Amino acid sequence: MAISQQAIYEPLTESTAVALANRLRLFEEGKVLKCEEIGDGNLNLVFHITDVKNEHGIIIKQALPYAKVVGESWPLSLKRATIEANALLSTADYVPSLVPKVYYTDEALAITVMEDLSHLQISRAGLIEGHNFPLLSEHIGTFLAKTLFYTSDYGLEPTKKKLLVQRFINPDLCKITEDLVFTDPFFDIDTNSFEEQLRTNVEEIWKDTTLKLEVAKLKQKFLTQADALVHGDLHTGSIFASNTETKVIDPEFAYFGPLGFDLGQFIANLLLNAISRDTENREPLYQHIEKTWDVFSTTFSALWKNEAVDSYRDTEGFLEFILEQAFEDAIGFAGCELIRRTIGLAHVADLDGIKDFAVRIATKQQALRLGRELILNRKVIKELGTLRNYVEKTAKE
Repeated sequence: MAISQQAIYEPLTESTAVALANRLRLFEEGKVLKCEEIGDGNLNLVFHITDVKNEHGIIIKQALPYAKVVGESWPLSLKRATIEANALLSTADYVPSLVPKVYYTDEALAITVMEDLSHLQISRAGLIEGHNFPLLSEHIGTFLAKTLFYTSDYGLEPTKKKLLVQRFINPDLCKITEDLVFTDPFFDIDTNSFEEQLRTNVEEIWKDTTLKLEVAKLKQKFLTQADALVHGDLHTGSIFASNTETKVIDPEFAYFGPLGFDLGQFIANLLLNAISRDTENREPLYQHIEKTWDVFSTTFSALWKNEAVDSYRDTEGFLEFILEQAFEDAIGFAGCELIRRTIGLAHVADLDGIKDFAVRIATKQQALRLGRELILNRKVIKELGTLRNYVEKTAKE
């Protein structure tokens, strides 16, 4: 993996992306290459380059100096590309089979060249189509347990951890999360986006001072609690999957944050898919949520018992306290994610793709009710059976 800092930034085109691939000798000389810009996200260009003859491919991802979803009026630092590359490389030290290989990075061009994962499917799209990816939750539980443990004060000597924190100071992307997840949906802000039929529900949220106090507490955790290196945007659209493989992508939001944050984001996006389904088809999503937590807590506990460096590792009740706090926070963060994906700037196809308009509105109303319940009751939801009950309860209101 090579690193360069020599070039002057300019956005790539399909032709210059191919020229870069040839210059880096990522394909054999003389091969006929096909390039397509496939980025459908809000922040980046993504080029898929393949050898026409054997379909061997690579991905070139380039950060733009602004948010694509808004335009040049929303400038962003290009440093996020370096954050993403460093996060992928760091994560590969712990779970190499669960992230794409990185072949080359260029900090000045804000470019990361990585493994082609086009043989896999974005898990959100697959779940919407009814695919259930049997290993998804086992793999994500493992991913979270290992990446969080090994970058925390429990698995990493404190001085080394503090030095690592410095590499992942990520103010621009954290500000997006602070605003779009924890602030804007709970106030009358122009970036919010929702159907007029939801206005009564939305205005109830804006007036709910009890709810807003609890969201403020969760936001404070996000702002101040540097437990471990978190992905920062771990939704089902950031995960490629098949029946046998799982790859976590797009860690450009990575920073040191609360242990429960990634868990909460992932759980929320599974819940969004679950409530978009008929009741009888929700069981695979519930099982994924339960399996994710079971694998995470079991793996984290084993790492703690065998490799923890904290002086209090053998103190009775300390590990249990850490896990209980992570679970409580995950439920609260999940609630925030449910609400923001329903009425905030960035929606999800799980809800917006529901063709029957009346059903779509009813499902979004449930998402808002469920999000509120999870935020307010995160301290009393102690096990995942209770979470199921809240899903069914909010469907009937």
